Amino acid sequence: MERRFCGLLAAAGMLFCTSLLAAGSASATTAQEIIDGLHLQTGTVVVPIAHATLALTPEFRYLEAADAQRVLEQLWGNPPDPRVLGMLVPDAAPLTDRKASWAVVITYVDDGHVSDDDAAKIDYDKMLKDMQAAVRDRNPERKSRGYPEIELIGWAQRPHYDAATNKLYWAKELAFDGRHEHALNYDIRALGRGGYLSLNAVARMSQLATIETEMQKVLGMTQFESGQRYSDFNPSTDKVAAYGLGALVVGAIAAKAGLFAKLLAVLIAAKKVIVVGFLALVAAARKFFSRSKPAPAKQE
Repeated sequence: MERRFCGLLAAAGMLFCTSLLAAGSASATTAQEIIDGLHLQTGTVVVPIAHATLALTPEFRYLEAADAQRVLEQLWGNPPDPRVLGMLVPDAAPLTDRKASWAVVITYVDDGHVSDDDAAKIDYDKMLKDMQAAVRDRNPERKSRGYPEIELIGWAQRPHYDAATNKLYWAKELAFDGRHEHALNYDIRALGRGGYLSLNAVARMSQLATIETEMQKVLGMTQFESGQRYSDFNPSTDKVAAYGLGALVVGAIAAKAGLFAKLLAVLIAAKKVIVVGFLALVAAARKFFSRSKPAPAKQE
């Protein structure tokens, strides 16, 4: 299945979508004005659309949607995306630190309850090889469009699903042609009753130890509200997603849920650091991963 899916990925022409922490995206004065105008929150914050809460540890601050989008668009040069719900900013790497800064972009996908029945069946080694092949297959077109070639080096952290908390996390190492240092893409998917919360961070590979430690804290901070937890799923009434855990790792989500899905790629410029990455697919991915869904039970 993974191989066939990666073929679909290549045929669809969708690429890794990246944004840049651009020292040149905003002037130093403008950048500081943007940062000064942000409202960093502490304590427990609510993500209403996702019916989730983030119990922030002292190491993190939270930006609500408007501020998060302002950082992504005005400070880092991304196109507008109203689906961004918030952003976690580590205290140890503030946005003013252009060399060490990183952040966690938060989105929510309400495609339905994602079954974890395939958790023990996924061959992540085979999946990685298929993903690497798909990325290589797209490089000629990327190059013809003037974009840097990409190489998926491997797992920086092998995918792991915690069945007790219903959270899936993994990390990838990426190389971009023309850049000396590799990028680290760290992903968390917290599964809920009707969808999943996506927490995505990208940093330098040299920051791997720090990101691994900090993202484990993020895992513990994320919870769904009572009634919206994974265990609250009602198969008689609730919507079921058209894909399972394996699809989340490959990136098989509907195009509407992709972060910056409309971009083919962003040209990597000198002295800029990759900070956000995500895969998105066309709606055909939904059909590809579709499974028969149980009909809702009749009301007595």
